[in-house]
Formats: sequence, C-alpha cells, structure tokens
Amino acid sequence: MQNFHHIDSLREALNVHREQGKTIGFVPTMGNLHKAHIALVEQAKALCDVVVASIFVNRLQFGLNEDWDRYPRTLKADSEKLAAVDCDYLFCPDEHEIYPNGMDEQAKVIVPSMANVLCGASRPGHFDGVTTVVTKLFNIVQPNLAVFGVKDYQQLAIIRRMVEDLCLPVQVVAGDIVREADGLAMSSRNGFITEQERPKANQLNRSLNDIAEALRGGSKDFLALEKAAEKQIIAAGFKPDYITICESHQLQPAAVDDVNLTILGAMYTESARLIDNVSVTLSS
Repeated sequence: MQNFHHIDSLREALNVHREQGKTIGFVPTMGNLHKAHIALVEQAKALCDVVVASIFVNRLQFGLNEDWDRYPRTLKADSEKLAAVDCDYLFCPDEHEIYPNGMDEQAKVIVPSMANVLCGASRPGHFDGVTTVVTKLFNIVQPNLAVFGVKDYQQLAIIRRMVEDLCLPVQVVAGDIVREADGLAMSSRNGFITEQERPKANQLNRSLNDIAEALRGGSKDFLALEKAAEKQIIAAGFKPDYITICESHQLQPAAVDDVNLTILGAMYTESARLIDNVSVTLSS
C-alpha cells in the first residue's frame, strides 16, 4: 500500500490506472478504523480494480461543543489494517491540504432537503461539513465508485442526493452495518462508552428492532411507537436524542401508506452519542 499526503501526487498515481482503463473505488474515513471500515474497503476491492482509502478528521463537520480534539488519531494502526486487506492507496492529508484558504472562507456544498433534521437538528452544520469534504475528496480521487456504511443512514442518503443533484460521475454503494455480538453497531465512538454502560449500550438497537417488529405486525401508530422506544432508552439509563420512523428515500416522516420505512435513532451515553437504524419493507 502506498501512502499519500498531497493531492497532486495521489492524482498522478491514479491517472496511471485511469489511463489503463482500470476502475477506482474509494472509501473515505476519519480513521480509528474498525471491522466495519475494513468491510467497506473489502467491498470496494470486490467491485473495483484499485482501491483508495482516505483518513481525514474533518473539523468542518464538528460543532463547537463536539469531540474533534479528542477524536482518536490512530494512523499507524489504521495503516496496518488497510495494508492487511491489500488496500492500494491511503490518502491522509493535513487540514491545509484540504482547506488551503482556511475553513472560514471555504465554499460549501449544502443539501438543504435532509441536512437539518434528525442528526442535523442536533448537530447544526454537520452535514454541510460532510458534503463539502466528500465533494472535495471526490474531486481529488475521481473514483468510479465510493462505499459508505449504512450505519450513517442519513449521511448516505444525503450523499446520494448530492451526487444526483451535482451530476457527479460517482456510483455510491452502501455497506451493511457491522455489529457486535449483542447488536451494538460498530463505531469509532464506542470507545467512549464506559465499562458500566457497555452491557446496556445495545438498547438503541433493541428499541429500533421492537419498532420494526411492530410495523411488520401492522402497527401504524408511529408516534406511540417512537415514544415507547424513548421510554425504553430512558429506563436503560440513557438519554434519547430522537427516534423517528421515516420514509426510506427522502427521510420524510412516515405516512401510513409508505411501504419502505427506516427507523432512525440516536441516544446519549455519559460520553458518547450513538446512532443506529433499521429498515423495513412492508407489503403494500
């Protein structure tokens, strides 16, 4: 695996493959890699000739009171994990490389239809930072295909909409959620969960699955199901951020005649904010 820190040198290396007609897959990350990230890289390798992973802790998507400073930087271990699955290139730029004119004056890419609800309501400006940096990374790597995890369902939906709106020649592929044995979705922020909280940290997933089962059973009282899930989370000792049943494509609140539904949720532990989702297809 070759490591690159600068845009020009990465582009030069990738142009060789592009001229040979090879397809390029891309997996953007913020590092602190775990099995779910590696699964995305393996998925890209199965679909493309050449795979690029990036590691960049994007300050533009962190709010004022969020954890950018303490987000784990584990570049050496991350590099070893990527090399072990034969990732071809790792791009790990510094902030000046990505934002040469500083972030205050940075032009932004905004997807207004989905960016200010759900996680966007709790993290104002977060998705503007995501779509801006992903657009920049797409322009740098110019991949044929990019793989994003379904755990960040809202992010995936927003990036798909962005690609469609901007006519970007990138196929966006979804990678399945990778879970711990008890159902907890793997996340870099799981490292912030305390030892005392960990045995119950799968409560969010359990509550979302309870809603999914009720929906499959014919329940249409969405508000009651959401409120019941919030009560379960509180009873487990956590603070719910939101539990919302949405139409899967545009993430609008579910209507009674929708058949493709996604239940999205977020909750706070003592030191972490966890997200998860479960999708359901109902008979029409």
